[in-house]
Amino acid sequence: MRFAPLIGLFLLFGCEKAADSAWQGYIEGEFVLLASPYAGQLQKLNVHRGDAVESGKPVFALEQESERAARAESEERLRSAQARVENLAQGRRAPEVEALRAELKQAQAALELSQITLAREEMLLKTEATPRARYDDARGALERDKARVAAAEAQLRAALQPLGRDAERKAAEAEVKAARAAVAQAAWRLEQKSVMAPVAARVQDTFFVEGEWVPAGRPVASLLPPGNVKVRFYVPETILGGLQTGKEIEIRCDGCPAPVTAKITFISSQAEYTPPVLYSRESRGKLLFLVEARPAPADGAKLRPGQPVDVRLK
Repeated sequence: MRFAPLIGLFLLFGCEKAADSAWQGYIEGEFVLLASPYAGQLQKLNVHRGDAVESGKPVFALEQESERAARAESEERLRSAQARVENLAQGRRAPEVEALRAELKQAQAALELSQITLAREEMLLKTEATPRARYDDARGALERDKARVAAAEAQLRAALQPLGRDAERKAAEAEVKAARAAVAQAAWRLEQKSVMAPVAARVQDTFFVEGEWVPAGRPVASLLPPGNVKVRFYVPETILGGLQTGKEIEIRCDGCPAPVTAKITFISSQAEYTPPVLYSRESRGKLLFLVEARPAPADGAKLRPGQPVDVRLK
């Protein structure tokens, strides 16, 4: 988050050097906006403005009923798939084989009945004693019963040949892997409803209160880690050649007991202010270049975004 251009204009045109080789600037913070990728009602807000929060501590939580239900469902599916794999590993039991034989006999009996029915309907059709539709239904029933007999015979063969069930076992193992992935996904979705602080920071602001509906991706709180504090100031073109990244500066502010040391991390390659004339030796002094520097995290915690400061080369 950057402060309004009015601050920069104030610093550029309304400020003069505080002292020899010193320039005025301001503190800026790079805020961490915490949001959930899913929408929901804000159930718990664990922080308030100005609070110090440690890394890994909960910041807020959205309602999680549907996510908990989805995780429970996926866990049940996983247990079912695992039970199937264990059952296939043990082989078919005798009662199961007998049940398959009974299903085959039933399918064969239905096939015989379909054959008899079709033959009768065929004879009646020749004498025009039955409609064509009944004959077609009988033919369809015959084809259906043939398929049922073939399926029952295949199931019985697979039960009697243990090696023939490898494909079924592999399919069951694939279902277990898919169920595990579904459990992991459901757990991840549930975790996204509870947001933790990624780093130790100070709570800059909160944007919702408990009970409000939070849209997906909308920030609920903003944090300012001490390492995300930087100073922005402008230097004239005449001393630009003496600056380089890594060079130390001193930051002074009203009420600060001692200067704060920071290191230059950025030097603009373009002038922030250019006079509306061709460059000349007289106009070069009007060129101002943006410079950014970062203090150590311990010192950054002492500074506040928007705070005006004086910067001096160390």
